[in-house]
Amino acid sequence: MIEDIENEIEVINSIYGEGTLERVADVALQSYHLAIPQKAVTLRLSIPTQYPNAGMQITAVDSVGSATRKGYGTRVLEVAREVLQESFTPGQVCIFDLLQDLEQRLAQDFIADDSEDQEVSQCNISRETDAPIETTTPPQWTVSATVTEKKSVFVARSCAIKSTSEAQAAITHLLSMDKRASKATHNINAYRIRTLVNGHDVTYQDCDDDGEDAAGGRLLKLLQIMDVWNLLVVVSRWYGGVKLGPARFGIINAVARDAIVAAGFAKQSEPQR
Repeated sequence: MIEDIENEIEVINSIYGEGTLERVADVALQSYHLAIPQKAVTLRLSIPTQYPNAGMQITAVDSVGSATRKGYGTRVLEVAREVLQESFTPGQVCIFDLLQDLEQRLAQDFIADDSEDQEVSQCNISRETDAPIETTTPPQWTVSATVTEKKSVFVARSCAIKSTSEAQAAITHLLSMDKRASKATHNINAYRIRTLVNGHDVTYQDCDDDGEDAAGGRLLKLLQIMDVWNLLVVVSRWYGGVKLGPARFGIINAVARDAIVAAGFAKQSEPQR
């Protein structure tokens, strides 16, 4: 359906940046460019108007960066087609999942693990964290503009943190001291922390959907794409009684980006795709 395609374009571009997924100019309506984030490869998709009830096709490599090694574009095309075949389910949009799975598969193919860079990157997993830090200073929140869509209200807050315990303390403080936030239907959050431990670069990252299925992972992905560290972002949503579908992810990431930029944590230019 045209509306499903439009919603997916909005969601993907809000996370990865404008132009990641866009229609091909002066070509049939079902042709789209998909720029693979940070890979300097753009694929062409053929998406029928019946999508997602009908499957799409990855038809070709549209462009490859000048510094990309020979044959890399063909390899990305092959892997993308394999991932699409594995991930597509009739009736469910799949381009965001395609990008995530493709990123993981390409990383397995081409990126060697750095044994000195330890990273925790899953939502809601049990793990050791750094020691709690006692503090009486309340978190300094930067608040986004409020967005209202079909009676649902969205607002994001960001604050600087140095440890996982500071992140948890900031969330606890927000929900205990801000009555409106505590009554939100969902308080989605994500954070990334980079620090030195015994001379080694150690990173932590985590996220929480708080009942808004898959929203935490998308919020964490935004922080990764923007290359943001030592920051916690919390997006509060008050459900208005009308389902928004995939469009809600675009709004969640839009207000989150607003809070990140307002706090001064955004890079000078948009991340390369």
